[in-house]
Amino acid sequence: MIEDKGPYYKYTAANVLENENFKPYWNRSILTDKIIPFNRPDIIFMNKKTKNNFLMGIALPYSHNLAKTIPTNKTSTKNWRMKYVLCGSKKAAQVIPIVISSTGVIPKLLSQSLTRPNLHPNTHTQLQKSVILGICSNVRNFLNYK
Repeated sequence: MIEDKGPYYKYTAANVLENENFKPYWNRSILTDKIIPFNRPDIIFMNKKTKNNFLMGIALPYSHNLAKTIPTNKTSTKNWRMKYVLCGSKKAAQVIPIVISSTGVIPKLLSQSLTRPNLHPNTHTQLQKSVILGICSNVRNFLNYK
């Protein structure tokens, strides 16, 4: 049973969380078989049962830059795919670009790319909610600034 830790936007997690099936990393450099500059992807998601690794690159552009950001994010994350083989795994990591605008607009490809690591079908709606609440919080802080 999952314990309630309050609202998710107030929750601060450790850099590594792990259970018997999955191991996600964020804000952490990774060990690779080759020396690679910028080896700190946004999120690394490891499925222990299937031995699949996913590198998630996240981009939050303005709505009018959404169409430009999708190919840029794909290109930068495509380079990761060729270079990253995580230590302890024989498989190359799959790359999942996550692009969502600062107003919550998402491209059609986002829901398709979130199905590859077998995430819940409503994950994209939770991402939208997080982005919108984060932007509202920033605006509220700015307006209350003295």
